[in-house]
Amino acid sequence: MQSFNSISKDNLAQRKAVHEICRLFNKSPSKGNLKRIKELCSHCGDGVIIEAGFHCDYGSQIQIGDRTFININCTVLDAPISEGAITIGSDCLIGPNVQLLAVSHATNPAERLNKKNFAAPITIGNNVWIGAGVIIIAGVNIGENSIVGAGAVVTKNVMPNTVVAGNPAREIRTL
Repeated sequence: MQSFNSISKDNLAQRKAVHEICRLFNKSPSKGNLKRIKELCSHCGDGVIIEAGFHCDYGSQIQIGDRTFININCTVLDAPISEGAITIGSDCLIGPNVQLLAVSHATNPAERLNKKNFAAPITIGNNVWIGAGVIIIAGVNIGENSIVGAGAVVTKNVMPNTVVAGNPAREIRTL
């Protein structure tokens, strides 16, 4: 995991600007406001649908493939550094109230007092279905064609063509 300072002047300013774009979109999810959300991303493919309630911190390290659907109230806690990238493949279904958390705080109390943050990428393969209320933490890869059951907390990588569920998420079966 790579560290960064989330309360630096530049990062505070960038988050403030991005939060305002998200706020405007969530208040009025018009085509123009959706376009602003998509422009935050380093890549946003064709046919992507993002419902209202979308939140992110920076956006610049988010990549979304073609034809992906992101349902209401999705939180994407990304970082301003490449180690905090969040990549979502093509043809994914992201359920309501999903949290993709590529950022974490220090476990060492002294580092935490200094507000040190750590980031590790999250990668979601093509044709993945993430159920409602799922939480995916930093450093996790979800293999293509997989399903993550509603309410799961994903703390470890998910192999392709696998169904996982629970807290922590565990393999239920292969597809």
